[in-house]
Amino acid sequence: MVIAINQGDVVQLKKKHPCGSDRWQVTRTGADIGMVCLGCRHKVMLERSSFEKRIKSFISKGEETSQ
Repeated sequence: MVIAINQGDVVQLKKKHPCGSDRWQVTRTGADIGMVCLGCRHKVMLERSSFEKRIKSFISKGEETSQ
């Protein structure tokens, strides 16, 4: 099952980042998901399958883009 992910979504991951934050903002979608840590502004890219395993919940939803 594919989770609907949009740019601007704020998600909570299962594990905390070393800075102590567990909240991330999605900056890029596709086969890879780009995210920015809301604690320290560190940028990372994850494969979609890895992202879907690590996500705990959606904090807020961004704008939906029609494709």
